[in-house]
Amino acid sequence: MMLGRVLLVPALLFAIGAAGAGAQDLPPLKETATLDKTHPGGLPPIAERIPEDPLVVDLPAEGRETGRHGGDIRTLIGRAKDVRLINVWGYARLVGYTEDLDLVPDILADVEVEDGSSFTLHLRKGHKWSDGTPFTSEDFRYYWDEVVNSQELTPSGPDPFLLVNGVPPIFEVLDETTVRYTWPEPNPQFLPTLAQSRPPFIYRPAHYLKQFNPKFGDQAQIDKWVQEANVRNWAPLHNLKDEMYDAGNPDLPSLQPWVRSADDSDRRAVMIRNPYFHRIDSTGQQLPYVDRVIMTVSEGGLIAAKTQAGEADLQARGLSFSDITVLKRGEGGEDYTTRLWPIAKANQITIYPNLTTNDPVWRDLFRDVRFRRALSHAIDREAINKVLFFGLAHASNNAVLDASPLYDEKFVNAYASFDPEAANALLDEIGLTERRADGVRMLEEGRPLELIIETAGESQEEIDALELIKDMWAEVGIGMFIRPSQRDILRNRAFSGDLMMLVWSGFDNGIPTPLMAPHQRVPLDTTFYTGPAWGGFVMSKGESGQKIDYEPVRQLYQAYQDWLQATDEETMAAKWKEILAIHADQQLSIGTVAGVRQPVVVKNSLKNVPEKGVYGWDPGSQFGIYRMDEFFFDTAQ
Repeated sequence: MMLGRVLLVPALLFAIGAAGAGAQDLPPLKETATLDKTHPGGLPPIAERIPEDPLVVDLPAEGRETGRHGGDIRTLIGRAKDVRLINVWGYARLVGYTEDLDLVPDILADVEVEDGSSFTLHLRKGHKWSDGTPFTSEDFRYYWDEVVNSQELTPSGPDPFLLVNGVPPIFEVLDETTVRYTWPEPNPQFLPTLAQSRPPFIYRPAHYLKQFNPKFGDQAQIDKWVQEANVRNWAPLHNLKDEMYDAGNPDLPSLQPWVRSADDSDRRAVMIRNPYFHRIDSTGQQLPYVDRVIMTVSEGGLIAAKTQAGEADLQARGLSFSDITVLKRGEGGEDYTTRLWPIAKANQITIYPNLTTNDPVWRDLFRDVRFRRALSHAIDREAINKVLFFGLAHASNNAVLDASPLYDEKFVNAYASFDPEAANALLDEIGLTERRADGVRMLEEGRPLELIIETAGESQEEIDALELIKDMWAEVGIGMFIRPSQRDILRNRAFSGDLMMLVWSGFDNGIPTPLMAPHQRVPLDTTFYTGPAWGGFVMSKGESGQKIDYEPVRQLYQAYQDWLQATDEETMAAKWKEILAIHADQQLSIGTVAGVRQPVVVKNSLKNVPEKGVYGWDPGSQFGIYRMDEFFFDTAQ
């Protein structure tokens, strides 16, 4: 059964197809008038560059404008390695998310899923790499046999999403455009992982990389390249050339809308159109519309000022809420508009009590849910919103945003009302009734109830919020000290149990769907800041950390295991909601506000950039789900 724009639910056997078209159904193809700008010297005609069944995008049907070719998008980056963002924003994926968070084929023509454990991937016939070489099942075979299962290239073996209970799939090449992955049990993480902002790239340009592999290439030439690159042997040479995500090798063929050009420098990267890109619009124009994306390295602290001065056509990276005023001030003179997109994190500023801290007195107190609920009730979230975010955010637990199909007000609002009376009652009920002369409550063994909250030292916003919360908690008899640290030190102290509490942002994915793995919300590694030692125990398979010995967190972990075994969306959604309900009821982390605005500066002549978007990493890929290849300039540059 062929279905259209639907979720890829790993249930019974079905196949889904994207908006591809056979050659007889294609609109009249139009050559790219500006192609000589990026590829002087000529290329095959468009009919020979696109797949037989390209992905046809009907922009008017999506409420967008049909664009025109030409122009350069200028953007600023804070570090040279941020050129890799071109592969995030370009968002060409085997399967990818739409704006509505539906998971649909993109590079693939369609996918067949059977029982959530067998995935047959169908490539587009005639699809080519950016150098014009056919993209075939050999590129998947090379990755599987010669890269990820090569002890020399990948000693750690396949990524976790390719393992189910430690078991890899059976990989099969069925024909030149069809491959299959089969696990003994369901693998609900497979397709969503392929759609991530940083995709795993389970294929490689075999024709290019084979020349660096002694199994296929000339050994004498490889030895020469090894010497020139000043590396140990062929393996690091191969890895150096195989920068699919980092975009550091201009010779590496790509399937993204723009590819790295050799015409750049350490401070300026020029990304040029991929003339073999697989998407076209409904009028027959090949995407992307824009010829080049020019990424210029700037000092991080200067990005806002340079953006205000008109040095960027599209800018969000390096900008923060505190820059909005200065950006708005420059709109008239520099012909741009500052759009305010809600950030897709579950929460902007979140406090995590360490339930695996070493001190037994603090540990027992933090594990008392009444204490965590009291901390939450003692925070005036609306005051934080007004003082720090001009009222543009909203009070919230560390839950999900209303753009998520899993949204429920009770997850957002549980124990989140500002209620000092309720907070005091809970603290009294625990037995924390004795107070010092200054009003600070005393622990039963005589120490003052003074919490030390550590930060990574990277966000003034976090410090400002903690200063406000410090005064709020003082009103209910809780003292606070703020200790700035560094990210790595903070994480190490959290895992070792030396840390009492820390402040961080909320869960990265605030707009999950049932098919997305609830990784961050369960103890799978040491970044589960509610109990880093529990996460370390799971990650190390019991070799380090602490076994989960707290019932609510044990329930979280079990719900996640049940999600992994689910083969239908309804069950996945139920397990997700069970996890969200535990977090809300137990206040395992204490959120403050969500929906903080991200400034997105857009040149007025750049079209098809949403007026209202959501700015997120996963899912979203920042500009990715809005299809940056469809952005265009309505005036000649």
